[in-house]
Amino acid sequence: MNDIIFSLQSWPRAIAHIDGDAFFTSCEEAIHPELRGKPLITGGERGIVACASYAAKSMGIKRGVPLHEARQICPGLIILPSDYETYSLFSRRMFGIMRRFTPDVEEYSIDEAFTDITGMRRALHSSYEEIALRMKKEIERELGITVSVGLSITKVLAKVASKHQKPAGMTVIKGRDIAQFLHNLPVEKVWGIGPATTSYLAKMHISSALDFARLPEKTVLDKFTKPGVEIWQELRGKSVYPVTAEEKSSYASISKTKTFAPATSNAEYLFANLMRNMESACIKARRYRLAPQKIAVFLKKNNFATQGSEAKLTRPCACPLEFSGIIRDLFTACFRPEEIYRATGVILLDLQADNNTQYSLFDDPPQAEKIKELYDVADELGKKFGKHTLYLGSSHPIEKLGKGRRGAPTVREQTLLPGETRRRHLGLPLIHVKTG
Repeated sequence: MNDIIFSLQSWPRAIAHIDGDAFFTSCEEAIHPELRGKPLITGGERGIVACASYAAKSMGIKRGVPLHEARQICPGLIILPSDYETYSLFSRRMFGIMRRFTPDVEEYSIDEAFTDITGMRRALHSSYEEIALRMKKEIERELGITVSVGLSITKVLAKVASKHQKPAGMTVIKGRDIAQFLHNLPVEKVWGIGPATTSYLAKMHISSALDFARLPEKTVLDKFTKPGVEIWQELRGKSVYPVTAEEKSSYASISKTKTFAPATSNAEYLFANLMRNMESACIKARRYRLAPQKIAVFLKKNNFATQGSEAKLTRPCACPLEFSGIIRDLFTACFRPEEIYRATGVILLDLQADNNTQYSLFDDPPQAEKIKELYDVADELGKKFGKHTLYLGSSHPIEKLGKGRRGAPTVREQTLLPGETRRRHLGLPLIHVKTG
């Protein structure tokens, strides 16, 4: 097997992927030490398991399982509401620790990131393996959580490696060891290869990642689209996905959803949540100076089936007040009074730069400019006092009827430190320690 060498150099590049272990519950255990090692889940506000601790996973509790099923599996299960504010603080600290070792850190999600440490051996007086291990140990020591690390010469190989020894593991795949590692790796475990591609590969009698990596280049180019070709190249040790340290600034689409409990058939409340979804999506679009040309809305029923509808705008626009009537029409097309719904969602589509506004014959330019000025003020208030400080009246039933949370609010939500408001908190988690 060692005679199949995809890279003649052990380290043409050095890319580490750091992945938090059961991140949400690990954060909860870090700030509530008394919960360590106990079967614990987050997602109490959603009615389904958002994250399960390893103690809960060992009992068969998986992400996405309804709470009533989780309770049947483990009657003593500890259920907490998701405290995303605190998790994001842990996330920022984790990424900050990585940047002590290299400026090239790509925040891939709230609990994982890629780092390019190529060329840092001399500066840090350590081998690449030692640098990755030091990152891991400093994160675990300072934050009180565990992470798994994959170190290799491409992003795909690093991502595969980090999943290999979870939790708290570290796996290294040098250039000369690629074939040996891929030999027993099922092809569906490769980052970027989903069920459809797995089935397609099975028809070609390919079941392992090594089988896929050993395909001739002509076969790959003939039978696969660009993503498949790029994954094949990365598995063979050719780095085609760079570690991108810059914050993402371009989006093909932006989506926002809201799951609430209990499920409801209240049309006013559902539409209010839909408008709040749209406000959140448009706040993000305006932040990046983008505007959708098309919008889609959907309602998710209690049985998880989805009903949706979409419409094209007369011009690109990221100010919901202008097209709230269209959202009302889309909602009417989706809503069925006899159904019970558990979630609402919107998607902004065909995004383009929000630069030169082109008005159609049906637009009122002075009115549109006034609305834009209003949203400029709303965005400034949001920066100072928190998102949705100023909101559309059509979403007010949320303030009146509640946010549809199940269970108690998080400790952080119930606590206001000096200088904080209900919508604006300082970047500080509340850590529970025994004194005296």
